[in-house]
Amino acid sequence: MSGHSKWHSIKHKKGALDAKRGRMFTKVIKEITIAARIGGGDQEGNPRLRKAILDAKELNMPADNIKRAIQKGTGELEGGQLEELQYEGYGPNGVALIVEVVTDNRNRTVSEIRHVFSKNGGNMAESGSVAWMFSKKGYIAIEKAKADEETLMTLAIDAGADDFSSDEAVYEIYTSPQAFDKVLNALKAKNLPTQTAEISMIPQNYVKVEGKAAQQVVKLMEALDEHDDVQHVYGNFDIEESELAEAVS
Repeated sequence: MSGHSKWHSIKHKKGALDAKRGRMFTKVIKEITIAARIGGGDQEGNPRLRKAILDAKELNMPADNIKRAIQKGTGELEGGQLEELQYEGYGPNGVALIVEVVTDNRNRTVSEIRHVFSKNGGNMAESGSVAWMFSKKGYIAIEKAKADEETLMTLAIDAGADDFSSDEAVYEIYTSPQAFDKVLNALKAKNLPTQTAEISMIPQNYVKVEGKAAQQVVKLMEALDEHDDVQHVYGNFDIEESELAEAVS
């Protein structure tokens, strides 16, 4: 199970998403607005928007909020001009990080993100410094108790998945961004519940982090996650799940 996946799994188990529901609302609304602006307001022809709306519904977001976010994206309603940006940096122990943000003020946001890095033992890097270490892929994780391995693997590969792996807790499915929607729909058609399903930045290799350095990485990840403009943080760290669970607040 990848470091990024472990991170989301532990945060979910500890109820962090529920505790920060208001912040998640803000992030999902921004994602809906950006997705509608880039790909239009029709979710049937806009997979990114369709995924954002599903995320909103999982948070029990009112339909009116979703509709307004789409209309701001398409220009039917006035709203602050949002911009999608990507920052790169290093954390403790040389861990590479990619931070995706949506902001209405890039100067303010880059200053604040730089401060978060420096305050937590990291530093921002030039564009391209770490992005080459990651590949954009569809990523789906399913708990082992929820599916049969051979059946799941066959279903995923037949639907267009590129790779399939497993560890002690979950099955992991990797797809191209283009095939993600088709594979996810194939799983839903068989009523297979996903633990994680997203277009993600997957590291080509992982950096093993332990002890104090692991705690510092977790602290930096949490600080970035908690920034209102940050949509996603991806890292190439590998921390043992037990150690990660202990470090996450």
